[in-house]
Amino acid sequence: MLYAIQHYTYAMRPIPRIVVAGTHSGCGKTTLASGLMAALAARGLAVQPFKVGPDFIDPTHHSAICGRTSRNLDPFMMGEAGVRETVVRASAGADIAVVEGAMGLYDGLEGSDTASTAHVAKVLDAPVLLVVDAGGASRSVHAMALGYAGFDPDVRVAGVIFNRVGSPRHRAMIAATESVPACGWVPRRKDLTVGSRHLGLEMAAETGVLGGFGAVVEETCDLPGIIDLARSAPPLPVPPEDPDRPEARVRLGVANDAAFCFYYADNLDRLVRAGAEIVFFSPMTDRLPEVDALYLGGGYPELHAEALAASRCREDVRRAVDDGMPVFAECGGLIYLAEQLTTTDGDYPMAGVLPASAVMTDRLQALGYVEARVVGTTPVLAPGSAFRGQEYHYSRLNCAPDARFALELARGRGIDGGRDGLVAQNAVGQYTHAYFTAGFAERLVQAAVAYRRA
Repeated sequence: MLYAIQHYTYAMRPIPRIVVAGTHSGCGKTTLASGLMAALAARGLAVQPFKVGPDFIDPTHHSAICGRTSRNLDPFMMGEAGVRETVVRASAGADIAVVEGAMGLYDGLEGSDTASTAHVAKVLDAPVLLVVDAGGASRSVHAMALGYAGFDPDVRVAGVIFNRVGSPRHRAMIAATESVPACGWVPRRKDLTVGSRHLGLEMAAETGVLGGFGAVVEETCDLPGIIDLARSAPPLPVPPEDPDRPEARVRLGVANDAAFCFYYADNLDRLVRAGAEIVFFSPMTDRLPEVDALYLGGGYPELHAEALAASRCREDVRRAVDDGMPVFAECGGLIYLAEQLTTTDGDYPMAGVLPASAVMTDRLQALGYVEARVVGTTPVLAPGSAFRGQEYHYSRLNCAPDARFALELARGRGIDGGRDGLVAQNAVGQYTHAYFTAGFAERLVQAAVAYRRA
């Protein structure tokens, strides 16, 4: 299965767009953003989805609903120009872009505005649709809406959706006072919920519930009014057109199944632009394909430890590393490269590439942004280079005393107190989910080229 960059023709035109934000986590923002995407798509619109922040799970639901790959928007990792560029490039050919926020509207890095949903809305000059949980309140919801609308004058809160409205009488009590224009009145729907686990919601492949909320949004929200708000957004600067896709120089294996499913779409695009032909495979069910390098992303290896241990692919990976193949692994991929994974169900052998064993715990071990600098020498990472990313995991790694690390973290925990990037031969495994720069992707492809020639 091959991954290809779509080729777009860019035009100087407005990009209708709207940001769906929440007052706080748990107010129904994800449900309503996904329902809005589904309702717009059901009307025949081409909807380009986005997600604020370093989230791997919500975008899978967006992509399944819209039939277009959802993209992450994160000013901390991408920079403001990167956010705008990603939106313009990905939205080509779409009728409307819908951006799902993260946490509360103004919740950013360490209590600041940085990387908040409000920050993204300002970078995109996009109107905000605020989701307010009306459960247990009536007139008071207007004080909340007005507070959010007036908190930052550079953020345009253009409409509000009142969620979890209990009854027609409850709605009438709220409607007796107007603050921010109401774009929707959504009733409580206990039948439309998505299961969750330690890393967040279930993936889209496991449930289609969120897409089913489109009918609810169609019935209870003012879709024409929301579309008009999106069309009020001014044009965005258009980046230079992409050059033609380069001739593939190498074949890059990318693990892609229920155990390894956390990837930024921009990372895959940059690898293709650097000359990689991406070949997806499943370490649970497939043998290692004929490739020149490996990229093992994060996911849920702990939920599929038995299948991973039983597959002969882990032996293929170990032999490939012994042969000098470059391998880059993140979080779940890091665990897979370890010698062993211990879960509540027992001990499972992994690929045995890195001198460490992984243990799943019942508490969060790390959560937050990462700033990394390459201090070790490895073909996969350019010495002295720096990049940003994030970490989020419930496992810990017990490393051998002589373990070598390629990364020093100015922010983040990593594997061992600010050290990350465990090295063995030409393989690097790290807890950091990196957001690739063009140079980062080029370095990995160059390592694959060198291996192929050797």
